[in-house]
Amino acid sequence: MIKYRLICVLMVLLCPLVTNASELRLFGTIGTQVESVSPDTADNQNYIALRDIYTRVALQFQHQLQNGLMFEALLELPIDTANRRIQHVWDQRKDVTDTTQRIAKLKITSQDLGSVWIGKGWVPYYNEISAVVDRFNSYYVGYATYSTLREDELIVYSTPVVNGWKVNLARAHGNGDREKNGSFDDRDQITISHVNKQTKFALGIEDIGGANDRRVMGVSLAHTIGALYIGAKYERNQSDIKNKAILGYDNSSAKNLYIEYAIGQQKLKAHIAKVEGFGEDIFHLGYSYQLNEKTILFAEYYREQNGAGISSARGGFRETYWDEGGKALAIGFNYSFDVNLFK
Repeated sequence: MIKYRLICVLMVLLCPLVTNASELRLFGTIGTQVESVSPDTADNQNYIALRDIYTRVALQFQHQLQNGLMFEALLELPIDTANRRIQHVWDQRKDVTDTTQRIAKLKITSQDLGSVWIGKGWVPYYNEISAVVDRFNSYYVGYATYSTLREDELIVYSTPVVNGWKVNLARAHGNGDREKNGSFDDRDQITISHVNKQTKFALGIEDIGGANDRRVMGVSLAHTIGALYIGAKYERNQSDIKNKAILGYDNSSAKNLYIEYAIGQQKLKAHIAKVEGFGEDIFHLGYSYQLNEKTILFAEYYREQNGAGISSARGGFRETYWDEGGKALAIGFNYSFDVNLFK
């Protein structure tokens, strides 16, 4: 598989080769929130602290090839502004040079044949199934699904859109569950989606494998009616796991309903979910205001019954309150930038 260092070298070598058929972009987001957190555990204190919201800086090179092909190389660097470190805010203990810490991929796109990319990036299952209910602005997004969000050593093929239909196939080498022999299984995904005017419908299967032969099946539906957006998702685990204390136990399910209403530059958001074995009952409310083209201000309230997203101050997933959940009130901003360095 293509590793981070190889993609870094390719990006450096390609920069001087920018022509009229090429584009080099620097883009990213800066996000920070002030949060007041009340854990449900008796041993942990309430706190008020800063938390980064997945700040990133990315460099993207695109070049128009012959026969309608487009080549793309992308690198993304995570920055934890609250802890003042170059690290992913969710997984804080891995060195930044580790390929699992960033998006780093190479991609070829054909209008007639679709696209293929290799490296690390967002998995199709999340984009097609989970993302329809993941539209908040704070740190507390991505915790109401069984799917992973991104994987490394990943190869993805996406068909072109034909009459609204699209298929994604993906394999992440060695990123599944652990086998009996101690090695890790591959993670395979297939999604099928259809977009018709203001409605999107998608089906997906994620085969995680491992000693317990785990897989996740999901379906999502999103519909827009004027200023109103409604998203719904249902997922179910199939596995050999019978212990309900273990994530992914057989027949455990995730049910999500998300509603968003836009009023000019403002948006009101509400999300309720039942994610068995991870978060359990989740309730999320939000308000956002589009201050300008690049900046969003927001306020959100997040509540989870069991441990999923809430952790100690400025901590990551290893500091999450696994046995009990808690609630958080967050106020913050997201700033996005996008600059064409050469075009």
